[in-house]
Amino acid sequence: MASHRRPKQPSRARVTVLTTAAAAAVAFSAQAANAAPSEKPTKDEVKAKVDKLYEQAEQATEKYNGAKEKQEKLQKEISTIQDNVARGQEELNELRDSIGMAAAAQYRTGTIDSSLQLFLSSNPDDYLDKASTADQLSAQQVEALKKIQEKQRELAQERSEASEKLKDLASTRTELGKKKQEVQGKLAEAQKLLNSLTAAEKAALAAEQDRANRSSSSRVDLGDAPAGSSRAMAAFQAAQSKIGSPYVYGASGPSSFDCSGLTSWAYAQAGVSIPRTSQAQANAGTRIYSQSDLRVGDLVIFYGDLHHVGFYAGNGQVLHAPRTGTTVRYESINNMPFQFGVRI
Repeated sequence: MASHRRPKQPSRARVTVLTTAAAAAVAFSAQAANAAPSEKPTKDEVKAKVDKLYEQAEQATEKYNGAKEKQEKLQKEISTIQDNVARGQEELNELRDSIGMAAAAQYRTGTIDSSLQLFLSSNPDDYLDKASTADQLSAQQVEALKKIQEKQRELAQERSEASEKLKDLASTRTELGKKKQEVQGKLAEAQKLLNSLTAAEKAALAAEQDRANRSSSSRVDLGDAPAGSSRAMAAFQAAQSKIGSPYVYGASGPSSFDCSGLTSWAYAQAGVSIPRTSQAQANAGTRIYSQSDLRVGDLVIFYGDLHHVGFYAGNGQVLHAPRTGTTVRYESINNMPFQFGVRI
């Protein structure tokens, strides 16, 4: 006999849940259908982002340069200390040999001084602190032991200093590696953005940059601004000879440069040693805060963190190594946030 039971009705809660889910699905589908597809950034937007990444790369580059300069300085200091320790050890060995020979001579004659016996078996510092025993030494032996004491203290101090500098060197090398990775990361990110452009957009950007590089060397009016000192002008002329050389982060010539690499290299050609980084160069001479007071050959510092530097060229122009993808060239001083000039 067939069952006449009525089919079980879904609960009110279940119906509500299913209805809500269906409504949400329909609403989502409608939104998806009406949503505008994400727009690809324009060439100008990409250029603005790339320029910002290049600026950040340059900031990291100057920190990289600072760490590299510190590393080189520490390596020289450690080498000097190690040489001093080696020479000091030789002197100490000679002093010990001389007093040892005196002890041996006394031993052969059976008259070895008790003070020398003590010296040969323990630290002379303990011995010389005892005035009653020191009276038994000859003046020559006292002098020899004092020299040994002094040399031992010097060597201990120099070894301690070398150890601290080696720790500092290890830390600096770690920092150098991090800054290098940061620079490379920014440049890779910029390249990824550039690769997203069409061939025509890439060509347009390249042509734009090429025009900027060419016009900076052939059609720039430097006016008749007052010249700087003879050494400043010699440095400026050295920098002029490198117009067209490519910007490469961490490079300091003679065929490629970053911003502070160009200025430090140029001053070196004039026989003047200045620091390697833009931040350090900002403190290398007298600061000039008014653009109207600048002279040709003065350094010009840009950005609040002082991460960019170039030469004042006259008539509101600077000669500098701008950033990745450019060459050493002239550019308006107003294209960057001017902070002050530095007269070396």
